[in-house]
Amino acid sequence: MTDSRAIDTNQRTNTTPGVSRREFVLAASAAAALPSLAGGFLSNAVPERRRESATLRIGLIGCGGRGTGAAVQALRADSNCELVAMGDVFTDRLENCLKGVTAEMGDEAPAKVKVDPDRRFVGFDSYQKVIDSGVDVVLLCSYPAFRPAHLKAAVQAGKHIFAEKPLAVDGPGLRSVLESAAEAKRKNLGVVVGFCWRYNDGMKATFGELARGTIGDIVNVQTTYLTGTLGKRPRKPEWTDLEFQMRNWWHFPWISGDHIVEQAVHSIDRLSWAVGDRLPKRVICLGGCAARTGPESGASYDHFAAVYEYDGGMRTFHTCRQIDSCPNDNTDYVWGLKGSAVINGWAPTYSLRDVSGREVWKYTGPNDRDMYQTEHNELFASIRAGTPINDCERGANSTLMAVMARMAAYTGQTISWEQALNSKESLVPEHLEFGPFPFAELAVPGKTKFV
Repeated sequence: MTDSRAIDTNQRTNTTPGVSRREFVLAASAAAALPSLAGGFLSNAVPERRRESATLRIGLIGCGGRGTGAAVQALRADSNCELVAMGDVFTDRLENCLKGVTAEMGDEAPAKVKVDPDRRFVGFDSYQKVIDSGVDVVLLCSYPAFRPAHLKAAVQAGKHIFAEKPLAVDGPGLRSVLESAAEAKRKNLGVVVGFCWRYNDGMKATFGELARGTIGDIVNVQTTYLTGTLGKRPRKPEWTDLEFQMRNWWHFPWISGDHIVEQAVHSIDRLSWAVGDRLPKRVICLGGCAARTGPESGASYDHFAAVYEYDGGMRTFHTCRQIDSCPNDNTDYVWGLKGSAVINGWAPTYSLRDVSGREVWKYTGPNDRDMYQTEHNELFASIRAGTPINDCERGANSTLMAVMARMAAYTGQTISWEQALNSKESLVPEHLEFGPFPFAELAVPGKTKFV
């Protein structure tokens, strides 16, 4: 199996069947044979015997490298599940994904991978066809811009859901996500969002020590996501404007949210985790584009520096950069009244020190469990037990922290939590079809208006 740590967090390999580093999965939903069960199949209303024996039918929405990995993790998370439906906007992505999943599952593929030709859906409406195909589980791994609509449809259909992060790219999308999160809770549906570090053993232990006050009350946090430029796909003659942008989606803010939302949101989520998931009042953010070149780079910035302000005056800081030939860093720095912490899951480093610099705690537990697999394992187990995990609201809050920082950087204004959440600016067109599609201009602070 591909070593998940060897693949860059955002490097999509849509033209090859390899499994991406960001591999996660989802849990289960209303069985096709029991469509009338309100609240979802395997809920508390279903006898324990049936919860334990039911075959979970998985549907994959979004078949890039992320979707390939998610499907594999899903199939390995539960001994009695099958991949039975797939959907994507592009045929080649679907076909490559199916080949990749089949190869990764090896000898288990005949019993686990059962995607008949009539359940391979292509097009912008393929997500709905997957949801309606009799599946019990949906994995939402398509483009971030589409996540709110896909989540809403899956919750309405009573499915348990894995939703890749980020959950949206704008205020209207996040309002929809929060509504879906509440509805999923009412229906007792599982919704796990792809903030995988929340399932990392070392991270959980370290942030647990922070919560227990080992370095005292937290007074400051700085997180970083400094890395290189993501890949580019030169335009092919047969590609329309829209397809060109979708094939390079992580460079176009309307579909990705920009890299502070699409990639660095992992570090922003950990910033929030460090302060007990408190919501900031407002954000100031600097940003710009210094080194991106070529039409594939879209209208994204390549660096951001955000300052979040909380009730009581505390400020926390986040910086992210995608520029080649610069030092990389993906570390979290936390300061408390009695000491400090340095946290880096990739190193790995989990160290807490007192004010004199003496190490007072260090994580020495197991570090060999794959956090991507762990989150799927825990979600499936929670559904089998009739107590499905639902972290959708928390995932939406972390996403909004990233979105509001982008808004502040693009406009040059200080943006409050309420302004960002209630923003009327929708980056996602109401109707999409292949053909001419406008190329957005780079935002200019002081000129670009907040909507």
